[in-house]
Amino acid sequence: MNALEFLKTKLDKQNLEKLEALDNQTIYEFVAEYIQLTNPASVFVRTDSSQDIEYIRKKTIDLGEEKELATKGHTIHFDGIFDQARDKKNTKYLLSEGESFGHFINSTDKESGLNEVKEYLKDIMKGKEMYICFFCLGPVNSKFSILAAQLTDSSYVAHSEDILYRPGYEEFKRTKSKSFFKFVHSAGKLINNVSEDTNKRRVYIDLDENTVYSTNTQYAGNTVGLKKLSLRLAIKKASKEGWLAEHMFLMGVHDEKGKKAYFAGAYPSMCGKTSTAMVAGETIVGDDIAYLREIDGIAKAVNVERGIFGIIKDVSSKSDPVLYKSLQGEGEVIFSNILIDEDKNPYWIGKDSKVPHAGVNFSGEWFPGKTNKDGVEVPPSHKNARYTIRLAGLDNVDENLENPQGVEVKGIIYGGRDSDTSCPVSQALNWEHGVILKAANLESETTAATLGKEGIRVFNPMSNIDFVSLLLGDYIKMHLDFGKKLKETPFIFSANYFLKNKEGKFLNDIEDKRVWLKWMRQRADNAVGALLTPVGLIPKYSDLQRLFKDVLGKDYSENNYIEQFSLRIPENLAKIERIRNIYQDLKEIPAIVFDELDKEEKKLLDLQKTQGDYIKPSAFQENI
Repeated sequence: MNALEFLKTKLDKQNLEKLEALDNQTIYEFVAEYIQLTNPASVFVRTDSSQDIEYIRKKTIDLGEEKELATKGHTIHFDGIFDQARDKKNTKYLLSEGESFGHFINSTDKESGLNEVKEYLKDIMKGKEMYICFFCLGPVNSKFSILAAQLTDSSYVAHSEDILYRPGYEEFKRTKSKSFFKFVHSAGKLINNVSEDTNKRRVYIDLDENTVYSTNTQYAGNTVGLKKLSLRLAIKKASKEGWLAEHMFLMGVHDEKGKKAYFAGAYPSMCGKTSTAMVAGETIVGDDIAYLREIDGIAKAVNVERGIFGIIKDVSSKSDPVLYKSLQGEGEVIFSNILIDEDKNPYWIGKDSKVPHAGVNFSGEWFPGKTNKDGVEVPPSHKNARYTIRLAGLDNVDENLENPQGVEVKGIIYGGRDSDTSCPVSQALNWEHGVILKAANLESETTAATLGKEGIRVFNPMSNIDFVSLLLGDYIKMHLDFGKKLKETPFIFSANYFLKNKEGKFLNDIEDKRVWLKWMRQRADNAVGALLTPVGLIPKYSDLQRLFKDVLGKDYSENNYIEQFSLRIPENLAKIERIRNIYQDLKEIPAIVFDELDKEEKKLLDLQKTQGDYIKPSAFQENI
């Protein structure tokens, strides 16, 4: 029996007709294989129609995967208490014998991994409905577009993907594409609407077949396949085709006359990525993942998504006014793992309002002082609690969000949490210097709030180490080669909002990033000069003094400037040594990586001999 004949025995007439309309044998075979394996009681095919989208929204309420809140369009979803974040340990690439991506990549033998996950998938949807959903990564009908098909038994996952991604059914019908990303997910056995068998939680990635398997989990980072799971597939695809798939925001930054230029930015978690993308006075294209392509010699980029799955902790009217307004008003919002009070209103840590005296959260019934079985106090909302919204509902959404041609990238920012080495903002000397000494050497310090020990430096090149799906040396070479295709490469910058003085006090205010962005914008226009240092180009005091007054309406003292932008030679030398030691132990690292490290080290050592360990900005000449 061929795939379509099999499907005729499993789907009702209406849903079969939706599949048949695609006229795509590859789709038929993919769907038939996993219907046969997972054995759902029924199958629903989601087209791009409003009726089909509404069917899934209604299912989330009927099944209890989401509950309606007091504000129209708002719902709450709870994940299991042990299912609140990405499962890095059990997220693995399926690699053939002898294949390796190095020790930064979590992998398992392909044959045994497939046998394991397919054993978990066998009959896992028995008694449940399978949702077959079609999406498009990037704007539709674009050079950037990648089509994707998701099979899931979770209406919450299907609903989340509808908010986050462009519809793809009509694109499948139009293109008849045989090449697409495939995602197979089941929440598994549910107890009180949460995944019960989290000990069998697996997220396995088959790069050869562009397929991701996810079992016994509901948390969106493990289940919404088109997010970070598809990023892994996209990086591998990009490496073969000569473009970049990056963990980057996209935003429009305006000059003094209101003219806009677009910047991309890669920041590890808790380093200011979303707050930068949402900064006051600028426009947002995307907050998380971007595809970059060379088009007519220009670096163009799109946001892969049309929504945000963001951390809600500390979102307030002061810190994130645009986001806060969207989360408070009517419209489609999925909250996850926060507190819901007795009046069906949401509360999260850092919200403007007071903590309710009682409610329901990810732990069940909640009250102040509640402790878990280990005697640890349960917070009102989880530190990784989330919101899911569409970008189109934000006041500062950029008009080019859906532009199939993408936007021209004038600058790329790499940010990290660094207490003692890097100045708040600097510019790379050229593309190669930026790729190697701003991006490939990126580190970020852990925080006590998240990992229990503060100040541990974590190596995270391009802020993408968790998602790189090839040898790290090949990934660096991708970036170097991409620049060679361009008539004019984007400026590369580093940003660090977390520099401290000797007393451990932060040297930057939260709002200062608005000034650093404006300086980068002016550099991209060649509107201001800069001082040449061994580690890059830094701002002149006169330019920052003016920008602080114009942007923030406050004075910026020369003492602050000296403290923030003095070159810290011992710390920079120590960083070079750390990075060199990491790369010496890896395979296929391009020789230019070590050449650039050596050149910068020599410059620093030569300067140290004549100027000492800590050098004020006034010692450096302006770069013309």
